[in-house]
Amino acid sequence: MSQRRHQRHSRVISSSAVDTTSVGFCPTFKKFKRNNDECRAFVKRVIMSRFFKIIMISTVTSNAFFMALWTSYDIRYRLFRLLEFSEIFFVSICTSELSMKVYVDPINYWKNGYNLLDVIIIIIMFFPYAVRQLMGKQFSYLYIADGLQSLRILKLIGYSRGIRTLITAVGQTVYTVASVLLLLFLLMYIFAILGFCLFGSPDKGDHDNWGNLAAAFFTLFSLATVDGWTDLQKQLDNREFALSRAFTIIFILFASFVFLNMFVGVMIMHTEDSIKKFERELMLEQQEMLMGEKQVILQRQQEEISRLMHIQTNADCRSFSELVENFKKTLRHTDPMVLDDFGTSLPFIDIYFSTLDYQDTTVHKLQELYYEIVHVLSLMLEDLPQEKPQSLEKVDEK
Repeated sequence: MSQRRHQRHSRVISSSAVDTTSVGFCPTFKKFKRNNDECRAFVKRVIMSRFFKIIMISTVTSNAFFMALWTSYDIRYRLFRLLEFSEIFFVSICTSELSMKVYVDPINYWKNGYNLLDVIIIIIMFFPYAVRQLMGKQFSYLYIADGLQSLRILKLIGYSRGIRTLITAVGQTVYTVASVLLLLFLLMYIFAILGFCLFGSPDKGDHDNWGNLAAAFFTLFSLATVDGWTDLQKQLDNREFALSRAFTIIFILFASFVFLNMFVGVMIMHTEDSIKKFERELMLEQQEMLMGEKQVILQRQQEEISRLMHIQTNADCRSFSELVENFKKTLRHTDPMVLDDFGTSLPFIDIYFSTLDYQDTTVHKLQELYYEIVHVLSLMLEDLPQEKPQSLEKVDEK
């Protein structure tokens, strides 16, 4: 009993200690939040800028060119220092790019497949140096590590949307292509066994091409690609196999004209779909950019209209035509639109209605003034003396 009480007491103490330490460390953990949002935003703008992409593409392309020069022993001996400097420069640029991207988004960076490809390429870049340090320069398989450096050019994939679109199309065709290849393998398996039984007899058969299953598969692959099939058929004709021509023609019809064309058709179909999707994405991006510019211009125009509304009671901005003329002076010739959506905006409608009110008031005042003028003229006519007719004037004279 005492041991159980002691265990319970120790558990309570330990749990309370954990709670207190966790409570004590929570504010401490909160202090470790990243307070460098401005710096991260600046680095992100640098990475996403067009100038940075041009620098990376130029760096990868120039490194690929220097690697092509490195394959010549004479040029490697003459330009050893230049090639070594280009190698150091390329490794430094790629490492800096990786550090900047991880600094901007250290969690979501690893969720992108192209970023993982960049990490693998950087590991491959350091692989020859590690092998030389661990195994020595005389290691027999060092040439494999040097040959893998050609994978560096794959860094261009991340900066080319067209290549990424094609890779996406290839990825979408994996299951369909796998089904086509499986059917082709089954067809080749059937014809390989059939060809071994027909043309691989130990007496007078073609042992080089049909002597075993592996040789039959290789021969059928040559027939499927229609590469040198006439020479293979001639060897069968020389041995006077009766069914050889029918066998060859049927297999070429199935393998080359059906399955391979089906494979190409599936690739073309998915590539066209990916290209159309890519064009739609580009169109949506352009529309979003235009909408952003449009919103900025509309906001500026609405601010100008609001400013004109505040001064519309002045003497120089009473009529609608003058208001429009003042608004035209605020427009810019670089604006992609002038009054596309402006006519339906609330400030414009408000100004238009207020201008109509001013016009109605002016017309009403003019009508009142016209009636007053007519009334005054009628009174003036009544006060004038009336002239007698001429006949009455002659009678008065007589």
